[in-house]
Amino acid sequence: MTNESVPNHIVHEKTSEGVHARMELWSVGGLPMFSTYNSGFEAHRTPAHIRRQRSNPVVSVSLQHRGTGRAEVAGQRVTFGPDDVCVFHELSPRVYGWSGDGGSQAMVFDVERIGLPVETVVRASLRLRASPLHDMVLRHLRDMWRQPGRLARDPGATALAGATADLVRALLVSAAHDPRTPAVRSVLDETLLTRVTAHVRRHHTDPGLCAESIAAAHGVSVRHLYQVLRDAGVSLEQWIISERLATARRMLASPDHAGLAIGAVAARCGFSSPSHFTRRFRSAYGLSPREWRQQARQKASTPPTG
Repeated sequence: MTNESVPNHIVHEKTSEGVHARMELWSVGGLPMFSTYNSGFEAHRTPAHIRRQRSNPVVSVSLQHRGTGRAEVAGQRVTFGPDDVCVFHELSPRVYGWSGDGGSQAMVFDVERIGLPVETVVRASLRLRASPLHDMVLRHLRDMWRQPGRLARDPGATALAGATADLVRALLVSAAHDPRTPAVRSVLDETLLTRVTAHVRRHHTDPGLCAESIAAAHGVSVRHLYQVLRDAGVSLEQWIISERLATARRMLASPDHAGLAIGAVAARCGFSSPSHFTRRFRSAYGLSPREWRQQARQKASTPPTG
């Protein structure tokens, strides 16, 4: 862990079971994602370690998915559970670890990409829950960790990595400052499209998703929402339909949903009318949902040749 990230002094907890660790690393659009599950330890990052820093400094953003993490940053002691986002600027001294078996999932961002001073990141890291963006960013990070290997192979991985960095930056600015200040409002405005994109992808199967609900969730007017989307060349209604159709297409081709009727698939993907779903599906893919499902089954049952 020290060799692959930044200089640390690792102190292992002494137990009768000894030391064990399992570590995995992915790169999603150039964004390093590092998962570890290991016995108790403390990682000490001292001023001497910072002076020896040779690589580009980074900001780490992690989720404590097993056990309870603890840290000491800027003279304050904090703990991290499954509902917390943990942020460290690696140009700031800190102690981090846990007792007993535990696990964390971390993403590592270049400080240039985050674009905030050390003091701002440290101040924000101690009060992330004060930000109205905390829960939304937490959900996004959890979604990133569901299938990191699949995301790494996705054509949209680079765009996803950029959107994730924008969301993290917005959270840090929001937590470090009063959200009513001009600086924070500026960052929230800059990241509105990114936040709306993440919101729609997360909730596109909700039949109640609409311009009004999206605008309310992000504290803007419907008119402003449409203006931002118009400037980006995005039709909200068509975009939501496209997301729903893509999800339905995957479900219809998946053996995991073979027992679901086509109308049930349509309902799960946010379509209130099966006939409307069928028309839109055929228009988008040139096949009816039934024809697509049959084609996918035939392809899955045909043995490879050669």
